[in-house]
Amino acid sequence: MKKIFFLIIVMTTTTAFVFAQSKAGKTDTAAHATFYSCPHHPDVVSEVPGKCSKCGMALALSSKEEMKARVAKSYTCPVHVDVTKHSPGKCPKCGKKLSMSLKEDMKAQIAKTYTCPMHPEVALTKEGECPKCGKALVEKVEEEQKQ
Repeated sequence: MKKIFFLIIVMTTTTAFVFAQSKAGKTDTAAHATFYSCPHHPDVVSEVPGKCSKCGMALALSSKEEMKARVAKSYTCPVHVDVTKHSPGKCPKCGKKLSMSLKEDMKAQIAKTYTCPMHPEVALTKEGECPKCGKALVEKVEEEQKQ
C-alpha cells in the first residue's frame, strides 16, 4: 500500500512539473517540421517539397512557414529579394546595403540607446537631455549598423 501511495505522489508531482513547464512556454520549440502545402488544395500537406497529389502543382511553404521566414534573423537586398544573408553586408549582385528583417528591425527599435556627445558614459533608452550638461542626446550607433 505504501508503494502505491508513493507512486501516486511521484506521478502527480512529475505531471504537475511537466505541465507547469509547458504552460510557462519553456518547452523546446526550436526543432519543428517545415510544412509545404498546395496553393489550391490546402489539405494536401507534406514535410518535403514536391508536387500536389490532386493537381500536380508544386507544393509551396505554408503561410505559417512563410511568416517565419520573413521575420527570421536575416538581411535581404531591397532590389534582389532572393539575396538573403544572416549577417549585414552588401548585395553581391548590385552592391546595395542589405536591410534587416522585420524582426531584427523591431529589436533594433526597442534596443535603441541615446548618449550625450560630451559624456559618452551617459546612456539612456529614450531621447532627452543629458543630465550632466543639458545637451540633446543622440542615438548611439552600434558597430553592426555602421557596416
